[in-house]
Amino acid sequence: MPDEPQRYPKAESVADFARNLDAVRARIDAAAGRAGRPGAEVRLLPVSKTVPEERIRLAVEAGCRTLGENKVQEAKRKWQNLADLDVSWSVIGHLQTNKAKDVAAFADEFQALDNLRAAEALDRRLQAAGRSLDVFVQVNTSAEDSKYGLPPEELIPFLKRLPEYAALNVQGLMTLAVFTPDTERVRTCFRLLRTLRDQARDLDLVGPGELSMGMSGDYETAIEEGATVVRVGQAIFGARPVADGHYWPGATNGR
Repeated sequence: MPDEPQRYPKAESVADFARNLDAVRARIDAAAGRAGRPGAEVRLLPVSKTVPEERIRLAVEAGCRTLGENKVQEAKRKWQNLADLDVSWSVIGHLQTNKAKDVAAFADEFQALDNLRAAEALDRRLQAAGRSLDVFVQVNTSAEDSKYGLPPEELIPFLKRLPEYAALNVQGLMTLAVFTPDTERVRTCFRLLRTLRDQARDLDLVGPGELSMGMSGDYETAIEEGATVVRVGQAIFGARPVADGHYWPGATNGR
């Protein structure tokens, strides 16, 4: 595999970002076409974790309107410092309950819900603020102890509890596939999430049944398996200075 700076060159101008966005969207369209789907069915979520604010401004000028962040503290700082921009924020990393107040204050979406304590904390803060929040339930489809997310067998009972939290609007499911160059192992994770979504949708437990799966290294495979949201960072912004394991337990760079 090429080293990451070469594979994902750093975008440093509006033109760089526009070029990268066009390239990613072209790959999205091609992958969707292979699956017999229109590319418009797939939402691209640019992930700006570790990216400094001055470069985020360039990305927004190039067309990014929603940004994904893993760490609540980093996301909150960027939300505050970039308040003049027309941008919405999606928190896509594990939530400690003591950060629920912050997420309830600024996030438009939370993609990593995997326990009832977090659901209760978010709901309480959202109700107090008179807000609601779109949420995705995270499932650990790779069965790796290092990853967050519900075990697949616990998903349906968990979803049945979520109507108790009226401020949470369940949109679908999210997962991180196993980090491996073995595409078939990656594909198995995505297929499992789709199967779980189908089971939950039959029980009317998962709203519109979105599937958030796929990152820079595997989003095309995810789309072939039904992804409706792909979370792409390095292919848009360039290689990160920090290894992915800092954000995704058990990961190496490349996503």
